[in-house]
Amino acid sequence: MARSVLLASAAAYPWLRLVRPGDWLVLLLATVLTAASFPLLWQKGAAERAVVRQDGQVVAELALTAPRTLAVSGPLGTTVIAVERGRARVASDPGPRQLCVRQGWLARPGEMALCAPNRVSLTIAGGRGAYDTLAY
Repeated sequence: MARSVLLASAAAYPWLRLVRPGDWLVLLLATVLTAASFPLLWQKGAAERAVVRQDGQVVAELALTAPRTLAVSGPLGTTVIAVERGRARVASDPGPRQLCVRQGWLARPGEMALCAPNRVSLTIAGGRGAYDTLAY
């Protein structure tokens, strides 16, 4: 049975007989190294603080070490920022679509919630810079 499977695969893929055991070993090592490089190279470090901006100006930088709430006034009303240990979110916003509220908890450096109608933004900052093209 196994021999017939090997013969069938050799007929379907004639290039398989050119692959040597060392080639399989190189492919296996390359696969393992590629899989191991993702968590090592693509992490952005730990989230350290939440940066709150209103009209592009930094209003507050909140450490993500303790629970806290911050109210930021904007042209439509008050946006409330909630901070918990290691994460932050926009708890409420007077904007009509509530997109920044629906963004939920932000916990990784580079993540951002933008309350455009009220001109308030929340960004998570960390030790290492974020990749813009990978964030959004």
